[in-house]
Amino acid sequence: MPSENNTTTVAPPISQANGTAVPVAPTVTPVVSIVIPTRNESGNVGALLDRVGKAVTSVPFEVVFVDDSTDDTVSKIEAAKTNYPFAIKIIARPAERRNGLGMAVVEGMKIASSEWVVVMDGDLQHPPEVIEQLLSKAKANGSDLVAASRLSEGGGTEGLSWNRKLISKSLAGISHVMFQKNLRTMSDPMTGFFIFRRSAVNPDLLQPKGFKILLEILIRCPKLKTSEIPFKFAQRHAGASKANSYEMFNLFQQILELRFSSQSRLIRFIIVGGTGLVVNSLFMYLFNNVLGIFYVLASVLATQGSTGWNFIGTERWVFKRKVDSRKKFVMRIISFYLLSNFMLLFRTPLLIIFVVNLGMSPLLGNFVTIVMMTVVRYMISEKFIWGSGTKVAAKLYYYNIHDIIKVRSAKKLPELGYFAVTEPFDNPDINVMISSNPADFKSAKSINYDEVLGAFGFSIVINQSETRTDVIASPLIGLSPHVLYTNVVEALLRWMFVRKGYALMHGACLAKDGKAVFVTAQTDTGKTTTILHTLRENLGQMQFLSDDMTIVARDGRVLNYPKPLTISLHTLRAVKAAPLTVLERMFLQVQSRLHSRGGRKAAMWLSNSSMPAATLNAIVQKVIPPPKYMVHRLIPKVIYVNEAKLSHILLIERGSDFEGKLSEDEKAKILVANAEDAYGFPPYPSLAHLVSQWNGEDLHKAETAIVTAATQGLPAIHLRRSQFGWYKQIPSFIQDKGAYTPVPSTT
Repeated sequence: MPSENNTTTVAPPISQANGTAVPVAPTVTPVVSIVIPTRNESGNVGALLDRVGKAVTSVPFEVVFVDDSTDDTVSKIEAAKTNYPFAIKIIARPAERRNGLGMAVVEGMKIASSEWVVVMDGDLQHPPEVIEQLLSKAKANGSDLVAASRLSEGGGTEGLSWNRKLISKSLAGISHVMFQKNLRTMSDPMTGFFIFRRSAVNPDLLQPKGFKILLEILIRCPKLKTSEIPFKFAQRHAGASKANSYEMFNLFQQILELRFSSQSRLIRFIIVGGTGLVVNSLFMYLFNNVLGIFYVLASVLATQGSTGWNFIGTERWVFKRKVDSRKKFVMRIISFYLLSNFMLLFRTPLLIIFVVNLGMSPLLGNFVTIVMMTVVRYMISEKFIWGSGTKVAAKLYYYNIHDIIKVRSAKKLPELGYFAVTEPFDNPDINVMISSNPADFKSAKSINYDEVLGAFGFSIVINQSETRTDVIASPLIGLSPHVLYTNVVEALLRWMFVRKGYALMHGACLAKDGKAVFVTAQTDTGKTTTILHTLRENLGQMQFLSDDMTIVARDGRVLNYPKPLTISLHTLRAVKAAPLTVLERMFLQVQSRLHSRGGRKAAMWLSNSSMPAATLNAIVQKVIPPPKYMVHRLIPKVIYVNEAKLSHILLIERGSDFEGKLSEDEKAKILVANAEDAYGFPPYPSLAHLVSQWNGEDLHKAETAIVTAATQGLPAIHLRRSQFGWYKQIPSFIQDKGAYTPVPSTT
């Protein structure tokens, strides 16, 4: 407790050798604690303290050194303590605690006595004269953190060599790409010179690796109000730079773990697998191209070589296994080899498909099959070989679809993002869970689907009751939310809508003046491109309800169902000004090949074979997710509407030009047939006869009755075009005027 003259005894620091307290003289309560991590900085101590003392004159302060030196830096600091009027604390860390500059700062801030903490280097490349500017900026605009930037206007990097300048700017650029939202006010997230409000940063949240602590703080504490000031990075006073290849590796690891914190171990596994791909490809080239061994056998032999490489990286970096008994080590390496060779049972048929059916070279086909199997190998490795288990996601996501159906999910479902709500509810109609063993939830009345790998592949259990449907999915499905929704949840939604008096129809819907035209087609006709063309050509006149699925009521109302659109390079050309990033456009080149008509044909062929198609689909979708964007990402000024009244039904088809009317009987049959066409991939065909039944009733009949009632008397046009110009005629189908309710576009 401070006395009346505002003096207090500063908390004693840890001593350099045995951890006992080193007392310091009473001083005025500091406003600023200057934390300086040091390592072999004996030549800088005196000059640094001199300049700090001269520079900081408006507020009382203390200096906290956290030292990892092997020279006499600590003795120089101890000798200097009696020469200055401000408090100086020292934490001299023993060798076993020297875990990087970032953690040194964390230790320093834990013993800081002040509300404001400055972090700076001890080599005078961070000018102490900037400290008061940082504090003034923070107080003036209420910032929780102010960074001194080398890269903002007025800043400078004169103290860096050309290669360090290049590295700094490159890392800053990479960080901004990886953390766009968090770093929007930061031009230099890699600076080591900044001030922050101690009460706004919980040191227990920080887990820095290496020497870039600011990035760690900005990402772990995303609610901080931040700003920056420019400064010129000076020449080093004495000593040598601590940046080296090891620290750069730590920084790279830190960026990955911050960006993918929930899956950091998986990311490391993928990185190791990436290096293993190179090793495997080299062996594959040697055996197949140089020695002339048949490509299937060459793939098997190459796997043996790359497996040893992958095991070392997985053992020492991914799971960071310490040295234990020789028996356990031998069991792990045997298990890892058995796993890799077991995966060949799946990789080999895929390799043959890629080479024979898709025309890939053996080298490329081998590469692709390894990538596809990575996620499965990781899950089995984590649970059984290294024994860390599979964790169930704790966070829940909630979706309310027009107050008709509520969905609660243990995994985020991007396709339902438009209907996401923040207020939790306890009475979902569909409850989606992830379990490492879905079979634990199975009963005599359960609907279940298992492929060869069981819980390590595509495995679901569905339990239905009058009030709720529970879906329990295996972890692999949880890793691919697109598959979880499209191949599991949406099929259940279709029949639950029917039970509630609505039909979820496969088709797009556009509105004008409250009247809607429903566009239906077989898969891969060009419906998405048509809808985007129509909206672009009639911007401000026609509004968007849905692209893929539309909710239809008996009375002819259609309710919107705006899922993200799956696009291709061809689709993108339909919206020339779509504001996709360079990376998104580059990745689209790969995504389009896999998720194109040819890719889907190969997938359907696979589903008709004896292969575990659903498992392989989940792996593919995880590694290379489909290119999906909400319509306002592609056409920024589009208007969404909640509902409209059906005006026309339009069946579009490719072929020789034709236009004719559909009969009353044809309308409902075609709409229901096209809806069924959307669910042709496993596991739905195996489960359709079960999930479409309710209390002994075949819901297909009820669905047809809803569609028949909704479309009764409406004009229905069959439009076949050879040049795919359907979008030119769609606006002419809506003529009557009425009211509509626009809603703001959402992500």
